[in-house]
Amino acid sequence: MREDHSVSDGESDVYQPEPTKKVQRCKTVKRAKGKARKRKGSENDDTDEEVTGVINANRRPHAVTLHEVVQAKSIRVALLQWYDKIHELRGMPWRKVYNPEFGPAERAQRAYEVWISEIMLQQTQVATVIPYYNKWMAKFPTIRDLAASDIETVNSLWKGLGYYSRAARLLSGAQKVVKEFKGRLPDNAKDMEAEIPGIGRYSAGAICSIAYNQCVPVLDGNVHRLLSRVLALYTPPKDKKTLDILWAGAGTMVEGADRPGDINQAMIELGSTVCKVRDPACDACPIRPRCRGYVLSRGVDAEQVWCTSDIMSGTDAHAESLDIEELCTLCKPLPLPEGSPELVTVFPMKAERKKAREELDIVNVIEWRSSTGKNDRWFLLVRRPDAGLLAGLHEFPTEADVPTDISSSETAKIPESLLSELLKTPLRPSKRSKADGDVGLQIVQVRPAGDVLHVFSHIRKTYRVNWVVLEGGSKPPELMPFCPASTGKAVIKGQRGRAKAKRAKNDDTNDDNGEIEVLEKTEARWLPLEEVAKANIGTGVVKVWNKAKALWGE
Repeated sequence: MREDHSVSDGESDVYQPEPTKKVQRCKTVKRAKGKARKRKGSENDDTDEEVTGVINANRRPHAVTLHEVVQAKSIRVALLQWYDKIHELRGMPWRKVYNPEFGPAERAQRAYEVWISEIMLQQTQVATVIPYYNKWMAKFPTIRDLAASDIETVNSLWKGLGYYSRAARLLSGAQKVVKEFKGRLPDNAKDMEAEIPGIGRYSAGAICSIAYNQCVPVLDGNVHRLLSRVLALYTPPKDKKTLDILWAGAGTMVEGADRPGDINQAMIELGSTVCKVRDPACDACPIRPRCRGYVLSRGVDAEQVWCTSDIMSGTDAHAESLDIEELCTLCKPLPLPEGSPELVTVFPMKAERKKAREELDIVNVIEWRSSTGKNDRWFLLVRRPDAGLLAGLHEFPTEADVPTDISSSETAKIPESLLSELLKTPLRPSKRSKADGDVGLQIVQVRPAGDVLHVFSHIRKTYRVNWVVLEGGSKPPELMPFCPASTGKAVIKGQRGRAKAKRAKNDDTNDDNGEIEVLEKTEARWLPLEEVAKANIGTGVVKVWNKAKALWGE
Protein backbone atom coordinates (compact mmCIF):
# COMPACT_ATOMS: atom_id res chain seq x y z
CA MET A 1 0.00 0.00 0.00
CA ARG A 2 1.06 3.53 -0.57
CA GLU A 3 2.09 6.37 1.64
CA ASP A 4 2.06 10.03 0.71
CA HIS A 5 2.75 9.87 -2.98
CA SER A 6 1.67 11.34 -6.23
CA VAL A 7 0.28 9.13 -8.93
CA SER A 8 2.29 8.76 -12.08
CA ASP A 9 -0.32 7.54 -14.55
CA GLY A 10 -2.30 10.67 -15.28
CA GLU A 11 -1.56 10.45 -19.02
CA SER A 12 -1.60 6.69 -19.33
CA ASP A 13 -4.76 6.69 -21.42
CA VAL A 14 -3.44 9.30 -23.83
CA TYR A 15 -0.67 7.42 -25.57
CA GLN A 16 0.45 3.90 -26.41
CA PRO A 17 3.83 2.72 -25.09
CA GLU A 18 6.55 2.73 -27.70
CA PRO A 19 7.94 -0.70 -28.56
CA THR A 20 11.22 -1.52 -26.87
CA LYS A 21 14.07 -1.77 -29.33
CA LYS A 22 15.66 -5.18 -29.03
CA VAL A 23 19.43 -5.06 -29.39
CA GLN A 24 22.29 -7.45 -28.95
CA ARG A 25 24.17 -6.81 -25.76
CA CYS A 26 27.82 -5.85 -25.61
CA LYS A 27 29.27 -6.35 -29.07
CA THR A 28 32.89 -5.88 -29.99
CA VAL A 29 34.72 -2.70 -29.08
CA LYS A 30 36.24 -2.24 -32.51
CA ARG A 31 32.96 -1.99 -34.35
CA ALA A 32 31.58 0.76 -32.16
CA LYS A 33 34.85 2.67 -31.99
CA GLY A 34 35.32 2.36 -35.71
CA LYS A 35 31.92 3.87 -36.35
CA ALA A 36 32.61 6.65 -33.90
CA ARG A 37 35.99 7.47 -35.50
CA LYS A 38 34.43 7.44 -38.94
CA ARG A 39 31.76 9.89 -37.83
CA LYS A 40 34.23 12.14 -36.07
CA GLY A 41 36.39 12.22 -39.18
CA SER A 42 33.50 13.26 -41.34
CA GLU A 43 33.43 16.67 -42.92
CA ASN A 44 29.81 17.03 -41.86
CA ASP A 45 29.80 19.06 -38.65
CA ASP A 46 26.17 18.13 -37.96
CA THR A 47 27.21 14.49 -37.64
CA ASP A 48 29.84 15.37 -35.05
CA GLU A 49 27.25 17.24 -33.00
CA GLU A 50 24.89 14.29 -33.21
CA VAL A 51 27.52 11.93 -31.84
CA THR A 52 28.54 14.17 -28.96
CA GLY A 53 24.86 14.56 -28.11
CA VAL A 54 24.46 10.80 -27.83
CA ILE A 55 27.63 10.01 -25.91
CA ASN A 56 27.54 12.68 -23.23
CA ALA A 57 30.85 13.28 -21.52
CA ASN A 58 29.10 13.90 -18.19
CA ARG A 59 27.75 10.38 -17.98
CA ARG A 60 29.28 7.13 -19.09
CA PRO A 61 27.60 5.81 -22.25
CA HIS A 62 25.26 2.93 -21.54
CA ALA A 63 22.89 0.68 -23.40
CA VAL A 64 19.17 1.25 -23.52
CA THR A 65 18.86 -2.24 -22.05
CA LEU A 66 20.30 -0.90 -18.80
CA HIS A 67 16.80 0.39 -18.10
CA GLU A 68 15.13 -3.01 -18.32
CA VAL A 69 14.44 -5.25 -15.35
CA VAL A 70 16.48 -8.43 -15.67
CA GLN A 71 16.43 -11.51 -13.44
CA ALA A 72 13.03 -10.42 -12.15
CA LYS A 73 12.45 -13.76 -10.44
CA SER A 74 15.41 -13.35 -8.09
CA ILE A 75 14.31 -9.79 -7.31
CA ARG A 76 10.81 -11.05 -6.51
CA VAL A 77 12.16 -13.71 -4.18
CA ALA A 78 14.20 -11.14 -2.24
CA LEU A 79 11.30 -8.72 -2.12
CA LEU A 80 8.79 -11.25 -0.83
CA GLN A 81 11.17 -12.64 1.79
CA TRP A 82 11.53 -9.10 3.13
CA TYR A 83 7.81 -8.26 2.79
CA ASP A 84 6.66 -11.38 4.61
CA LYS A 85 8.59 -10.21 7.68
CA ILE A 86 7.38 -6.61 7.77
CA HIS A 87 3.95 -6.40 6.16
CA GLU A 88 2.08 -6.24 9.47
CA LEU A 89 4.37 -3.78 11.26
CA ARG A 90 2.43 -0.63 10.47
CA GLY A 91 -0.96 -2.09 11.38
CA MET A 92 -2.83 -1.29 8.18
CA PRO A 93 -6.33 -2.75 8.57
CA TRP A 94 -6.82 -3.08 4.81
CA ARG A 95 -3.67 -5.17 4.32
CA LYS A 96 -4.69 -8.82 4.38
CA VAL A 97 -3.21 -12.05 3.04
CA TYR A 98 -4.69 -13.12 -0.29
CA ASN A 99 -6.97 -16.11 0.13
CA PRO A 100 -7.22 -18.26 -3.03
CA GLU A 101 -10.25 -20.02 -1.54
CA PHE A 102 -12.39 -16.88 -1.77
CA GLY A 103 -15.34 -16.96 -4.15
CA PRO A 104 -16.43 -14.07 -6.42
CA ALA A 105 -18.43 -12.28 -3.72
CA GLU A 106 -15.59 -12.41 -1.18
CA ARG A 107 -13.02 -11.23 -3.73
CA ALA A 108 -15.33 -8.36 -4.68
CA GLN A 109 -15.59 -7.36 -1.02
CA ARG A 110 -11.79 -7.34 -0.79
CA ALA A 111 -11.70 -5.19 -3.92
CA TYR A 112 -14.03 -2.69 -2.23
CA GLU A 113 -11.83 -2.54 0.87
CA VAL A 114 -8.66 -2.07 -1.18
CA TRP A 115 -10.37 0.58 -3.31
CA ILE A 116 -11.32 2.67 -0.28
CA SER A 117 -7.82 2.43 1.18
CA GLU A 118 -6.13 3.28 -2.11
CA ILE A 119 -8.22 6.40 -2.67
CA MET A 120 -7.70 7.56 0.92
CA LEU A 121 -3.95 7.02 0.66
CA GLN A 122 -3.58 9.34 -2.30
CA GLN A 123 -1.43 12.24 -1.08
CA THR A 124 -2.09 11.22 2.54
CA GLN A 125 0.07 9.56 5.20
CA VAL A 126 -0.74 6.02 6.31
CA ALA A 127 -0.96 7.02 9.97
CA THR A 128 -3.55 9.67 9.07
CA VAL A 129 -5.62 7.31 6.94
CA ILE A 130 -5.97 4.41 9.41
CA PRO A 131 -8.60 6.01 11.72
CA TYR A 132 -10.51 7.40 8.72
CA TYR A 133 -10.55 3.99 7.09
CA ASN A 134 -11.82 2.28 10.23
CA LYS A 135 -14.56 4.86 10.68
CA TRP A 136 -15.52 4.59 7.00
CA MET A 137 -15.78 0.79 7.04
CA ALA A 138 -17.86 0.92 10.21
CA LYS A 139 -20.30 3.26 8.45
CA PHE A 140 -20.12 1.69 4.98
CA PRO A 141 -19.05 -1.96 5.41
CA THR A 142 -20.08 -2.85 1.84
CA ILE A 143 -20.22 -1.07 -1.47
CA ARG A 144 -24.01 -1.18 -1.35
CA ASP A 145 -24.00 0.70 1.96
CA LEU A 146 -21.87 3.41 0.38
CA ALA A 147 -24.03 3.61 -2.75
CA ALA A 148 -27.14 4.17 -0.62
CA SER A 149 -25.60 7.19 1.12
CA ASP A 150 -25.36 10.86 0.05
CA ILE A 151 -22.61 13.39 -0.42
CA GLU A 152 -23.39 15.16 2.85
CA THR A 153 -22.83 11.99 4.89
CA VAL A 154 -19.79 10.98 2.86
CA ASN A 155 -18.17 14.37 3.32
CA SER A 156 -18.82 14.28 7.06
CA LEU A 157 -16.67 11.12 7.27
CA TRP A 158 -14.06 12.55 4.91
CA LYS A 159 -13.73 15.86 6.73
CA GLY A 160 -10.07 16.61 7.39
CA LEU A 161 -8.59 14.30 4.73
CA GLY A 162 -8.56 16.96 2.01
CA TYR A 163 -8.93 16.50 -1.75
CA TYR A 164 -12.68 16.17 -1.32
CA SER A 165 -13.27 15.23 -4.94
CA ARG A 166 -12.01 11.77 -3.94
CA ALA A 167 -14.98 11.28 -1.62
CA ALA A 168 -17.44 12.36 -4.29
CA ARG A 169 -15.91 9.94 -6.78
CA LEU A 170 -16.11 7.07 -4.34
CA LEU A 171 -19.81 7.74 -3.93
CA SER A 172 -20.51 8.05 -7.66
CA GLY A 173 -18.34 5.00 -8.37
CA ALA A 174 -20.19 2.89 -5.81
CA GLN A 175 -23.54 3.95 -7.20
CA LYS A 176 -22.47 2.96 -10.70
CA VAL A 177 -21.15 -0.41 -9.51
CA VAL A 178 -24.44 -1.20 -7.77
CA LYS A 179 -26.52 -0.04 -10.71
CA GLU A 180 -24.53 -1.54 -13.58
CA PHE A 181 -22.31 -4.29 -12.13
CA LYS A 182 -24.60 -5.95 -9.57
CA GLY A 183 -22.64 -4.49 -6.66
CA ARG A 184 -19.24 -5.95 -7.59
CA LEU A 185 -16.24 -4.06 -8.90
CA PRO A 186 -14.96 -5.46 -12.22
CA ASP A 187 -12.47 -8.29 -11.70
CA ASN A 188 -9.90 -7.06 -14.23
CA ALA A 189 -7.89 -3.87 -14.48
CA LYS A 190 -8.93 -3.00 -18.03
CA ASP A 191 -12.65 -2.89 -17.29
CA MET A 192 -12.16 -1.32 -13.88
CA GLU A 193 -10.15 1.57 -15.31
CA ALA A 194 -12.56 2.06 -18.20
CA GLU A 195 -15.81 1.88 -16.25
CA ILE A 196 -15.38 3.18 -12.69
CA PRO A 197 -15.10 6.95 -12.02
CA GLY A 198 -11.86 7.98 -10.35
CA ILE A 199 -10.02 4.71 -10.97
CA GLY A 200 -7.00 5.11 -13.21
CA ARG A 201 -4.25 2.77 -14.27
CA TYR A 202 -2.51 2.73 -10.89
CA SER A 203 -5.62 2.15 -8.78
CA ALA A 204 -6.93 -0.52 -11.14
CA GLY A 205 -3.60 -2.33 -10.96
CA ALA A 206 -3.44 -2.13 -7.17
CA ILE A 207 -7.02 -3.31 -6.61
CA CYS A 208 -6.96 -6.12 -9.15
CA SER A 209 -3.54 -7.47 -8.19
CA ILE A 210 -4.33 -7.44 -4.46
CA ALA A 211 -7.98 -8.52 -4.47
CA TYR A 212 -8.16 -10.61 -7.66
CA ASN A 213 -4.53 -11.79 -7.91
CA GLN A 214 -4.30 -10.44 -11.46
CA CYS A 215 -0.74 -9.96 -12.77
CA VAL A 216 -1.00 -6.23 -13.47
CA PRO A 217 1.56 -3.60 -12.45
CA VAL A 218 1.36 -0.48 -10.31
CA LEU A 219 3.33 2.73 -10.61
CA ASP A 220 2.81 5.24 -7.82
CA GLY A 221 5.34 7.74 -6.52
CA ASN A 222 7.07 5.14 -4.37
CA VAL A 223 7.45 2.58 -7.17
CA HIS A 224 8.46 5.34 -9.59
CA ARG A 225 11.31 6.32 -7.28
CA LEU A 226 12.31 2.73 -6.53
CA LEU A 227 12.49 1.63 -10.16
CA SER A 228 14.20 4.85 -11.24
CA ARG A 229 17.01 3.95 -8.85
CA VAL A 230 17.07 0.23 -9.64
CA LEU A 231 17.31 1.07 -13.36
CA ALA A 232 19.53 4.17 -12.88
CA LEU A 233 17.06 6.10 -15.03
CA TYR A 234 17.79 9.82 -15.02
CA THR A 235 15.18 11.32 -17.33
CA PRO A 236 12.33 13.83 -16.93
CA PRO A 237 10.00 11.87 -14.61
CA LYS A 238 6.75 12.77 -16.35
CA ASP A 239 8.02 12.27 -19.88
CA LYS A 240 6.04 9.68 -21.82
CA LYS A 241 9.13 7.65 -22.64
CA THR A 242 10.15 7.64 -18.98
CA LEU A 243 6.74 6.34 -17.95
CA ASP A 244 6.86 3.71 -20.70
CA ILE A 245 10.13 2.38 -19.28
CA LEU A 246 8.91 2.38 -15.67
CA TRP A 247 5.54 0.80 -16.47
CA ALA A 248 7.36 -1.86 -18.48
CA GLY A 249 9.68 -2.51 -15.54
CA ALA A 250 6.76 -2.72 -13.11
CA GLY A 251 5.03 -5.10 -15.50
CA THR A 252 8.09 -7.35 -15.67
CA MET A 253 8.10 -7.56 -11.89
CA VAL A 254 4.63 -9.16 -11.76
CA GLU A 255 4.59 -11.02 -15.07
CA GLY A 256 3.73 -14.65 -14.38
CA ALA A 257 4.03 -14.14 -10.62
CA ASP A 258 2.15 -16.27 -8.09
CA ARG A 259 1.66 -13.33 -5.72
CA PRO A 260 1.36 -10.17 -7.86
CA GLY A 261 -0.54 -8.25 -5.19
CA ASP A 262 2.14 -8.88 -2.58
CA ILE A 263 4.90 -7.96 -5.05
CA ASN A 264 3.19 -4.66 -5.81
CA GLN A 265 2.64 -3.95 -2.13
CA ALA A 266 6.24 -4.91 -1.37
CA MET A 267 7.57 -2.42 -3.92
CA ILE A 268 5.30 0.30 -2.57
CA GLU A 269 6.31 -0.47 1.02
CA LEU A 270 10.00 -0.59 0.11
CA GLY A 271 9.79 2.77 -1.60
CA SER A 272 7.88 4.27 1.30
CA THR A 273 9.97 3.00 4.21
CA VAL A 274 13.45 2.17 2.84
CA CYS A 275 14.04 3.74 -0.57
CA LYS A 276 12.92 7.14 0.69
CA VAL A 277 13.27 10.46 -1.10
CA ARG A 278 15.98 11.60 1.29
CA ASP A 279 18.29 9.43 3.36
CA PRO A 280 17.42 6.07 1.77
CA ALA A 281 18.38 3.11 3.98
CA CYS A 282 20.33 1.27 1.29
CA ASP A 283 21.97 -1.04 3.83
CA ALA A 284 18.52 -2.39 4.73
CA CYS A 285 17.32 -2.80 1.14
CA PRO A 286 16.66 -6.42 0.12
CA ILE A 287 17.28 -5.71 -3.57
CA ARG A 288 20.40 -3.57 -3.16
CA PRO A 289 22.58 -6.01 -5.21
CA ARG A 290 20.23 -5.39 -8.16
CA CYS A 291 20.14 -1.60 -7.82
CA ARG A 292 22.16 0.11 -10.52
CA GLY A 293 21.79 3.50 -8.87
CA TYR A 294 23.41 2.11 -5.74
CA VAL A 295 26.25 0.56 -7.75
CA LEU A 296 26.92 3.91 -9.42
CA SER A 297 27.00 5.66 -6.05
CA ARG A 298 29.73 3.29 -4.88
CA GLY A 299 31.83 3.76 -7.99
CA VAL A 300 32.12 0.01 -8.55
CA ASP A 301 34.43 -0.50 -11.55
CA ALA A 302 32.66 2.12 -13.61
CA GLU A 303 34.16 0.74 -16.82
CA GLN A 304 32.22 -2.49 -16.43
CA VAL A 305 29.29 -1.49 -14.24
CA TRP A 306 26.81 -1.72 -17.10
CA CYS A 307 27.55 -5.30 -18.10
CA THR A 308 28.50 -7.22 -14.97
CA SER A 309 26.76 -10.54 -14.36
CA ASP A 310 24.87 -9.22 -11.35
CA ILE A 311 23.64 -6.10 -13.05
CA MET A 312 23.22 -6.87 -16.70
CA SER A 313 23.36 -9.83 -18.98
CA GLY A 314 26.12 -12.12 -17.77
CA THR A 315 28.89 -10.83 -20.04
CA ASP A 316 32.07 -8.93 -19.16
CA ALA A 317 32.20 -6.68 -22.22
CA HIS A 318 32.20 -2.92 -21.95
CA ALA A 319 29.29 -0.64 -22.88
CA GLU A 320 31.69 1.16 -25.20
CA SER A 321 31.43 -1.86 -27.48
CA LEU A 322 27.80 -1.07 -28.36
CA ASP A 323 26.76 0.38 -31.67
CA ILE A 324 25.93 4.05 -31.46
CA GLU A 325 22.28 3.26 -32.23
CA GLU A 326 22.11 0.97 -29.20
CA LEU A 327 23.11 3.60 -26.66
CA CYS A 328 20.61 5.31 -24.37
CA THR A 329 19.78 8.81 -25.58
CA LEU A 330 17.17 9.55 -22.91
CA CYS A 331 19.27 9.98 -19.77
CA LYS A 332 20.47 13.46 -18.90
CA PRO A 333 23.91 14.26 -17.42
CA LEU A 334 24.11 13.29 -13.77
CA PRO A 335 24.47 16.22 -11.38
CA LEU A 336 27.06 14.28 -9.31
CA PRO A 337 30.05 12.21 -10.45
CA GLU A 338 29.93 8.44 -10.30
CA GLY A 339 31.15 7.22 -6.93
CA SER A 340 29.39 9.98 -4.97
CA PRO A 341 27.60 8.41 -1.95
CA GLU A 342 24.69 10.83 -2.49
CA LEU A 343 24.19 9.76 -6.09
CA VAL A 344 21.32 7.40 -5.25
CA THR A 345 19.15 10.33 -4.20
CA VAL A 346 19.42 12.11 -7.55
CA PHE A 347 17.19 9.37 -8.99
CA PRO A 348 14.52 10.05 -10.11
CA MET A 349 15.26 13.31 -11.86
CA LYS A 350 13.41 16.17 -10.21
CA ALA A 351 10.33 17.36 -12.06
CA GLU A 352 9.89 20.98 -13.04
CA ARG A 353 6.96 22.27 -11.04
CA LYS A 354 4.44 24.50 -12.69
CA LYS A 355 3.90 27.75 -10.90
CA ALA A 356 0.52 27.73 -9.18
CA ARG A 357 -1.87 30.35 -10.45
CA GLU A 358 -2.82 33.07 -8.00
CA GLU A 359 -6.47 33.82 -7.25
CA LEU A 360 -8.20 36.22 -4.90
CA ASP A 361 -11.62 35.44 -3.40
CA ILE A 362 -13.70 37.79 -1.30
CA VAL A 363 -15.20 35.66 1.49
CA ASN A 364 -18.02 37.07 3.55
CA VAL A 365 -18.71 35.68 7.02
CA ILE A 366 -22.30 36.90 7.20
CA GLU A 367 -23.89 37.03 10.65
CA TRP A 368 -27.54 37.70 11.42
CA ARG A 369 -28.60 39.15 14.76
CA SER A 370 -32.13 39.45 16.12
CA SER A 371 -33.68 42.92 16.40
CA THR A 372 -35.44 41.82 19.61
CA GLY A 373 -32.26 42.06 21.65
CA LYS A 374 -31.83 38.33 22.09
CA ASN A 375 -28.29 37.04 21.91
CA ASP A 376 -29.02 35.06 18.74
CA ARG A 377 -26.08 34.79 16.38
CA TRP A 378 -26.60 32.89 13.14
CA PHE A 379 -24.19 32.51 10.22
CA LEU A 380 -24.87 31.89 6.56
CA LEU A 381 -23.31 28.93 4.77
CA VAL A 382 -23.63 27.99 1.11
CA ARG A 383 -23.33 24.39 -0.03
CA ARG A 384 -21.07 23.77 -3.01
CA PRO A 385 -22.18 21.56 -5.94
CA ASP A 386 -21.81 17.79 -5.71
CA ALA A 387 -19.01 17.80 -8.28
CA GLY A 388 -15.81 19.72 -8.72
CA LEU A 389 -13.70 21.71 -6.32
CA LEU A 390 -14.57 20.88 -2.68
CA ALA A 391 -17.65 19.01 -3.84
CA GLY A 392 -20.63 19.14 -1.49
CA LEU A 393 -18.86 21.11 1.24
CA HIS A 394 -20.19 24.26 2.85
CA GLU A 395 -18.56 27.67 2.76
CA PHE A 396 -19.31 31.31 3.41
CA PRO A 397 -20.80 33.33 0.52
CA THR A 398 -17.92 34.12 -1.77
CA GLU A 399 -17.12 36.28 -4.76
CA ALA A 400 -14.52 34.09 -6.45
CA ASP A 401 -11.48 35.05 -8.49
CA VAL A 402 -11.83 38.82 -8.38
CA PRO A 403 -9.17 41.20 -9.77
CA THR A 404 -6.23 41.46 -7.42
CA ASP A 405 -6.41 45.25 -7.55
CA ILE A 406 -10.03 45.39 -6.39
CA SER A 407 -10.62 48.51 -4.30
CA SER A 408 -11.87 48.54 -0.73
CA SER A 409 -15.02 50.36 -1.82
CA GLU A 410 -15.79 47.68 -4.41
CA THR A 411 -15.11 44.96 -1.82
CA ALA A 412 -17.57 46.59 0.57
CA LYS A 413 -20.36 46.38 -2.03
CA ILE A 414 -20.03 42.64 -2.53
CA PRO A 415 -21.99 41.48 0.57
CA GLU A 416 -25.11 43.40 -0.45
CA SER A 417 -24.91 42.01 -3.97
CA LEU A 418 -24.56 38.43 -2.72
CA LEU A 419 -27.35 38.76 -0.18
CA SER A 420 -29.71 40.16 -2.77
CA GLU A 421 -29.45 36.80 -4.56
CA LEU A 422 -29.63 34.63 -1.46
CA LEU A 423 -32.43 36.27 0.55
CA LYS A 424 -36.15 36.18 -0.18
CA THR A 425 -36.62 39.42 1.73
CA PRO A 426 -35.04 42.47 0.07
CA LEU A 427 -32.45 44.39 2.03
CA ARG A 428 -33.27 47.88 3.29
CA PRO A 429 -30.82 50.69 2.52
CA SER A 430 -28.10 50.53 5.13
CA LYS A 431 -28.14 54.31 5.59
CA ARG A 432 -31.60 54.30 7.27
CA SER A 433 -31.45 54.72 11.04
CA LYS A 434 -33.60 53.14 13.73
CA ALA A 435 -35.19 56.56 14.30
CA ASP A 436 -36.97 56.05 10.98
CA GLY A 437 -39.01 53.27 12.55
CA ASP A 438 -38.98 49.68 11.30
CA VAL A 439 -35.85 49.63 9.16
CA GLY A 440 -36.35 45.98 8.16
CA LEU A 441 -33.43 43.81 7.20
CA GLN A 442 -30.19 45.70 6.66
CA ILE A 443 -26.41 45.42 6.75
CA VAL A 444 -25.12 47.31 9.76
CA GLN A 445 -21.45 46.43 9.50
CA VAL A 446 -18.84 45.28 6.96
CA ARG A 447 -15.51 44.87 8.71
CA PRO A 448 -12.32 43.53 7.07
CA ALA A 449 -10.78 40.63 8.98
CA GLY A 450 -7.64 40.17 6.89
CA ASP A 451 -6.33 37.67 4.34
CA VAL A 452 -5.99 33.90 4.55
CA LEU A 453 -3.73 31.89 2.23
CA HIS A 454 -4.89 28.42 1.20
CA VAL A 455 -2.97 26.35 -1.35
CA PHE A 456 -4.58 23.79 -3.63
CA SER A 457 -2.58 21.58 -5.97
CA HIS A 458 -2.38 24.19 -8.76
CA ILE A 459 -3.97 27.26 -7.18
CA ARG A 460 -2.80 29.62 -4.46
CA LYS A 461 -6.01 31.07 -3.08
CA THR A 462 -6.00 34.25 -1.06
CA TYR A 463 -9.24 34.55 0.88
CA ARG A 464 -9.93 38.19 1.76
CA VAL A 465 -12.27 37.89 4.71
CA ASN A 466 -15.07 40.30 5.64
CA TRP A 467 -17.18 40.06 8.75
CA VAL A 468 -20.66 41.18 7.73
CA VAL A 469 -23.39 41.84 10.32
CA LEU A 470 -27.03 41.71 9.26
CA GLU A 471 -29.87 42.87 11.52
CA GLY A 472 -33.64 42.84 11.32
CA GLY A 473 -36.53 40.59 12.27
CA SER A 474 -37.00 38.09 15.07
CA LYS A 475 -35.62 35.05 13.26
CA PRO A 476 -33.04 34.43 10.54
CA PRO A 477 -34.31 35.73 7.19
CA GLU A 478 -35.78 33.24 4.76
CA LEU A 479 -33.47 32.05 2.01
CA MET A 480 -34.05 31.32 -1.64
CA PRO A 481 -34.74 27.64 -2.42
CA PHE A 482 -32.73 25.41 -4.75
CA CYS A 483 -32.36 27.19 -8.04
CA PRO A 484 -31.47 24.90 -10.95
CA ALA A 485 -31.43 26.67 -14.29
CA SER A 486 -33.66 25.41 -17.08
CA THR A 487 -30.60 23.94 -18.84
CA GLY A 488 -29.76 21.83 -15.82
CA LYS A 489 -26.75 23.99 -15.03
CA ALA A 490 -26.62 25.72 -11.70
CA VAL A 491 -25.29 29.08 -10.65
CA ILE A 492 -23.71 29.12 -7.23
CA LYS A 493 -25.65 31.80 -5.45
CA GLY A 494 -23.29 34.38 -4.09
CA GLN A 495 -20.43 33.28 -6.30
CA ARG A 496 -19.99 35.24 -9.48
CA GLY A 497 -16.58 33.81 -10.20
CA ARG A 498 -15.93 30.78 -12.33
CA ALA A 499 -18.17 27.85 -11.43
CA LYS A 500 -15.96 24.99 -12.51
CA ALA A 501 -15.78 21.29 -11.84
CA LYS A 502 -13.12 18.69 -12.43
CA ARG A 503 -13.59 16.70 -15.61
CA ALA A 504 -15.27 13.36 -14.97
CA LYS A 505 -12.44 11.24 -16.33
CA ASN A 506 -10.88 8.13 -14.91
CA ASP A 507 -7.51 8.91 -13.47
CA ASP A 508 -5.72 8.75 -10.14
CA THR A 509 -4.88 12.44 -9.87
CA ASN A 510 -6.14 14.58 -6.99
CA ASP A 511 -6.38 18.09 -8.31
CA ASP A 512 -9.43 19.69 -6.72
CA ASN A 513 -9.69 22.16 -9.55
CA GLY A 514 -11.00 21.78 -13.05
CA GLU A 515 -12.30 23.32 -16.21
CA ILE A 516 -15.93 22.29 -16.91
CA GLU A 517 -19.27 23.70 -15.88
CA VAL A 518 -21.03 22.45 -12.79
CA LEU A 519 -24.27 20.52 -13.26
CA GLU A 520 -25.59 20.70 -9.71
CA LYS A 521 -27.98 22.64 -7.49
CA THR A 522 -26.96 24.90 -4.64
CA GLU A 523 -28.41 25.51 -1.21
CA ALA A 524 -27.82 27.97 1.58
CA ARG A 525 -28.71 27.75 5.27
CA TRP A 526 -28.32 29.54 8.58
CA LEU A 527 -26.42 27.88 11.41
CA PRO A 528 -26.13 29.03 15.02
CA LEU A 529 -22.70 30.14 16.15
CA GLU A 530 -21.87 26.92 18.00
CA GLU A 531 -22.73 24.73 14.97
CA VAL A 532 -20.55 26.39 12.33
CA ALA A 533 -17.35 24.53 13.17
CA LYS A 534 -19.26 21.22 13.15
CA ALA A 535 -20.53 21.70 9.61
CA ASN A 536 -18.98 20.02 6.57
CA ILE A 537 -16.45 22.73 5.85
CA GLY A 538 -12.98 22.35 4.39
CA THR A 539 -9.72 23.39 6.00
CA GLY A 540 -9.67 26.66 4.05
CA VAL A 541 -13.08 27.63 5.42
CA VAL A 542 -11.92 26.70 8.93
CA LYS A 543 -9.07 29.19 8.48
CA VAL A 544 -11.56 31.83 7.35
CA TRP A 545 -13.83 31.13 10.32
CA ASN A 546 -10.96 31.43 12.79
CA LYS A 547 -9.88 34.69 11.15
CA ALA A 548 -13.35 36.17 11.57
CA LYS A 549 -13.71 34.96 15.17
CA ALA A 550 -10.50 36.76 16.06
CA LEU A 551 -12.32 40.05 15.45
CA TRP A 552 -14.72 39.42 18.32
CA GLY A 553 -12.10 37.91 20.61
CA GLU A 554 -12.85 34.18 20.32
